[in-house]
This record gives sequence, C-alpha cells and structure tokens, in this order.
Amino acid sequence: LEELPPKPDQDTGNILKQGFLEKRSREHSFFGSEWQKRWCVLNRKTFYYYANEKSKQPKGTFSIERYSARLVSHLRKDARKKCCFELTCPGKRTYEFTAPSPAEAEDWVDQIQFLLKGEFGSEEEEEEEEEEELYNDVDSSDSMNTSHNTTLNQDEPNVEVEGEDIYEVLPGELPKSK
Repeated sequence: LEELPPKPDQDTGNILKQGFLEKRSREHSFFGSEWQKRWCVLNRKTFYYYANEKSKQPKGTFSIERYSARLVSHLRKDARKKCCFELTCPGKRTYEFTAPSPAEAEDWVDQIQFLLKGEFGSEEEEEEEEEEELYNDVDSSDSMNTSHNTTLNQDEPNVEVEGEDIYEVLPGELPKSK
C-alpha cells in the first residue's frame, strides 16, 4: 500500500470563515503581480491560504495567536483600497489582504478579532473576571448582614427576642409585625 501524503493540519470542523482574498506577495517582482488570488481559511487558531479552492496542501499557514487585524486603506491606490486589511504581530511577518468588498474585509477583521479575544484572551482579562467573582461573593446579602452588625449604636437595643424569632431592628425601621 502506498502512503498518502499528510493532509494539512486543518480542523475543518472549526472553520469560522473561508473565501477568496488577494494576498500581497512577500517578493515584489517587476514582472509578476504583487497581489495573488488565494483561497483563505480561518479556523480557531490558524490562518491557511491555498492556491485555489481545490488545493489539498496550503501555500502557507500561520498561527493567529498574538496577531492583530485591522482595516487599512494605504495598501492600494485603486478603487479597492477600502477592501484591504492586514494581520500584524511584533517580530513576525505582516500579512496583507484585499477582500472582494469593504464589507467582506470588515467581516474578516471582525472574525479574527473575535477569535483573538476568545481563544487567546489576555491573562489580565482572566484575572479581572476572577476578581469580579470574588467581589460578588463578598457582596452577597448573607455576608453583609454579619459583617456590619457591630457598627450600630451600642446604646440602643437593636435586637428583640420574641419567642424563638430573633431579628435586627435597624434605626428608622419599624419592627415587622406577625
């Protein structure tokens, strides 16, 4: 049996967006086009680009972790300048793309930003959420009643005992009647 070549490491179940984009080539040649049409696929962690829709092996892939996506209009001087966006990461290659329309470019950027926030959320955000949960626990009505009882004026009787019911009378409040 002949072994099949390995398939690209693409989790097709988690594809968030795919479609044709023009990708600016790294090498700017005098004869060749600097923008090449590529079939692009975005999954939860990786951006793939292929020669066409039917290609089995990607022309390139990169992890989108720590990248940022933004719309940019300075990449082109023609009518499609509002269709451009770029993916940048400090110390790594910048990827530049042109979508078929401004709305499509915006959708690619939105999807990538959504992924970056969800999959690769910063540790600061996680710590903030933890602090918020702790605060909510402390602020619950049970702990509030027990922690502030000693601040009432000690000269006034603030607890009445009637049978087996014990409750607190706050200043300015009338006792509850049965």
